[in-house]
Amino acid sequence: MYNIDNYIIKEFKVKNIPQNRYLCEYARRNRHKGCISEVVFWTQVHKKKFHGIDFNRQYIIGNYIADFFARSISLVVEIDGGSHNERLDYDKQRDIYMQSLGLKIFRTTDYDVMNNLDSVMKELEQFIINNYEHE
Repeated sequence: MYNIDNYIIKEFKVKNIPQNRYLCEYARRNRHKGCISEVVFWTQVHKKKFHGIDFNRQYIIGNYIADFFARSISLVVEIDGGSHNERLDYDKQRDIYMQSLGLKIFRTTDYDVMNNLDSVMKELEQFIINNYEHE
């Protein structure tokens, strides 16, 4: 369990998440390359800095790679850049697939990460409270 602003957040682990192992090298390269907004966000969440929740970068889910994944609460975090405007259908299919596994998806933009990081982190807190608060 986690505590965010005195809200108790329950763990919610989806078991047996499929992974296409052929994407491992591609995901590894993405972790090392990383766009600047992902690196900025990573500084906020790595090593359990964000309320003790463990995040992974470039996590393989099926035939997709999530920007960030918090396994303990089955949360995908996606940071959308300008290229996502041209890939709306792809993103929609990806979201449908991940949600079909029982995963929750929090989306933000690279612009907001770079210019409104505090707001993004507060929005993420609120998203987690709304979706995982222990009753």
